Amino acid sequence: MPGTLYLISLPIGNPDDISLRALHILRSVATIAAENVHVVAPLLTHHGVHSPCISYRKRSDRDTMAPILSRLEQGEDVALICDAGTPAIADPGHELARAAIARDIPVEVVPGPVAATAALVVSGLPTGRFAFDGFPPRARADRSAFFRRLANETRTILLYESAAGLRATLQDLARVLPEERQIVLTCELTTPRQWIFRGTLREALAQCAPRVRPGRYTLVIAGHTLAPL
Repeated sequence: MPGTLYLISLPIGNPDDISLRALHILRSVATIAAENVHVVAPLLTHHGVHSPCISYRKRSDRDTMAPILSRLEQGEDVALICDAGTPAIADPGHELARAAIARDIPVEVVPGPVAATAALVVSGLPTGRFAFDGFPPRARADRSAFFRRLANETRTILLYESAAGLRATLQDLARVLPEERQIVLTCELTTPRQWIFRGTLREALAQCAPRVRPGRYTLVIAGHTLAPL
């Protein structure tokens, strides 16, 4: 019988935001497949998790996927984790999950924090209908088409962005959206360094003009039918 691939959510910031079930499985599996072993090591040590870790982080990287699938096919249980939040959302974890499912390997989820939904509920913008679009494309032609598609989106829009790319993404949004469109920026949620900005797109650009603080960002953007506050 094959082992089970567990998709386990980690805290997005505060180390105590982890479930008892997640800790139990992390301590009991034969192997933990981590996006970045060095990043998750302090969290695992903090919670007394000593299961061996291997790396799985690159999209379509068969060299790192094959050994994990082999372990699973030999009956070992493997826990897949990313640096923070839920694996397989805007990261290469979904490719491993798809490959496991195609081989009739059991796949289970241990739910928990997701940066996008955490930012959505704290934003104050409508939560009933939303569209998550992950990270904007990097290629210029792809970016232009990507942002144009957002112009008429009526749902609340969620995007991920790095500190290095935040200013460019805000500028691209300003090319297709009114400057008074409501937007919320969140960074390092649940940590002592957390930062939440609520305002218009114009105000967000002004806020980030002098400098962009380091960290991972979630952008929550009002749909085009929402009236300004």
